[in-house]
Amino acid sequence: MPEGPSFGEIVERHYRNLYLFALSLAHNEADACDLVQQTFSIYARKGHQLRDSSKVKTWLFTTLRREFFAIRRSAERFADEAPDEATTPDLSEKTLSSLDAQAVLEALSNLPMEYREPLVLFYMEEHTYQQIAEQIGIPIGTVMSRLSRGKSKLRALLEND
Repeated sequence: MPEGPSFGEIVERHYRNLYLFALSLAHNEADACDLVQQTFSIYARKGHQLRDSSKVKTWLFTTLRREFFAIRRSAERFADEAPDEATTPDLSEKTLSSLDAQAVLEALSNLPMEYREPLVLFYMEEHTYQQIAEQIGIPIGTVMSRLSRGKSKLRALLEND
């Protein structure tokens, strides 16, 4: 079996995009960092099982997404005990490069997850329709439909602001 990139190279190559994806899901820098760290921790333990090193990116994004939803399901079980969190992302100045980026992030955070997730994966992470379909577990046609509807909804949110 040919040897693929080292763990350090994989982290270096994918950290930023995984972080941006995690941030789009979690809306919180600390939670996004935790998700990325957890994803790389799982990869460190189980990555050797991956037979095709060209699928590392898809594996990492799929794992991060699964971890996010597992944490979210767990949090929902205890929702009555926890205080409500703000619906807008908690972002520092160094995370944002301009006010326009902040407006887009806020508008994205107001989209339902079914539209937000494919938009982020396609436009910010540059995944293919096939990769998105595999990660989310939906047909390619549904990916295309959600991207189209998501863009329309995002445009409407941005025009209203």
